[in-house]
Amino acid sequence: MDNSNWKIPNTKIDIVKLKGFAGVYSYNLKGKPLYIGKSNLVKARLLSHLENSLVDRKEALYVNTADEIELFQTDSELNALLYESKLIQIHRPKYNVRWMDDKSYLYIKITIKEEYPKIFAVRQERDRKALYFGPFASQDVVDTILSSLRKVFPFCTQKKISKHACFHSKIGLCNPCPNIIKSTEEKRRYRKNIRNVVKVLSGNSDVLENQISKLIKEETKTQNYELAMKHRNVLNHLKHIYSHRLFETHENHSFNRSEIMISGLKDILSQYFPKLISLERIECYDVSNLSQQNSTASMVVFTDGQMNKSEYRKFKIGKSNPKGDFEMLKEAVERRLKNKWPLPNLMVIDGGKPQIRTMLRLQALSSTLKEIPIIGIAKNPDRLIIGIKDLPTVRLKLNNLALNLLQQMRDEAHRFAKKYHTVLRNKAFITPESSNRPDDQVN
Repeated sequence: MDNSNWKIPNTKIDIVKLKGFAGVYSYNLKGKPLYIGKSNLVKARLLSHLENSLVDRKEALYVNTADEIELFQTDSELNALLYESKLIQIHRPKYNVRWMDDKSYLYIKITIKEEYPKIFAVRQERDRKALYFGPFASQDVVDTILSSLRKVFPFCTQKKISKHACFHSKIGLCNPCPNIIKSTEEKRRYRKNIRNVVKVLSGNSDVLENQISKLIKEETKTQNYELAMKHRNVLNHLKHIYSHRLFETHENHSFNRSEIMISGLKDILSQYFPKLISLERIECYDVSNLSQQNSTASMVVFTDGQMNKSEYRKFKIGKSNPKGDFEMLKEAVERRLKNKWPLPNLMVIDGGKPQIRTMLRLQALSSTLKEIPIIGIAKNPDRLIIGIKDLPTVRLKLNNLALNLLQQMRDEAHRFAKKYHTVLRNKAFITPESSNRPDDQVN
């Protein structure tokens, strides 16, 4: 792993001077890491930390304490991910404690001491004889890394050796299969595959790539073209593992696509909101008021352009008197502001100018809300209503990625509000008296 490494003072002036790059960053105090993170766009992430520290006490603990920021530029997203995990394991920073204590985080385990080492995804480091890589925050990331590596360097995932070839050996993912290895050459080849996996996960892919390139040259000189072609395929697969397009979520949005969406939206909005630095957290609101009873509102959250369902919130509105959409929206936002949830970089409202006027009146009365940019997304045709004086309208082409992101947020907020409305309506049908009970629950 070829990393460029340097340090800068922990000031906004120095952060703004940075160029865009993928890598790892460390908030240090007297040379000791307080918090380590990674990002495809380190500059944007650091600016986001700086902004969030004004309202988030947890982030303020390390952002306001650190005297320098150490930066490690990597040549790929995967290397940033692996290097972040490695540094956290080495330094165990005070404010990364959630990585080490949360059982939901994953490790890649290699039973290196066994005759035929196996590779698994596990949640805790318990076996001292095994080699571990991690922690990783996402099952998707671990699955993607292992499945990609397995296509290049086949390995076994069975916990026990049996007498028959496993299914994966028939499709080339466990080759040679430890269940049927007979010769010393097969054993040597299998163990070499494991060593190569370790090299990649250790960040030594450049060494491995050089070795394979040398083999290709030697085999070409001796006219062993078939073997040279096999090694060239391995080299190409290995390089593909380090491409950004490798990492995609099950929602079919690559991290790169989300970044483009966020970047495009930021470019549009910064014309109207000059202080807008980051769009790491966006909240979108919708109300469901189909029958003037069991009215609900929803708040959905997108983090770095991706749905963050653990942050979604639902509101039961108007316990006694029916309310109009504007009053419902006002109540939902007021209740949201009373909670100590992280503040958004942007609020999106499902609605046009009337809804945004309501929000601006509320904004004038709230010192907290005054600092948050607000926009609406109106329908027929879809267009943006900017929450500033004169309420300018922005019309974007239907294939504009920024508009597509806002449409996705609006549709998700509508789905979530309608779902909760249906739950309450069914509950009231079964037990009518329940609809009159006080309910201030927000979850």
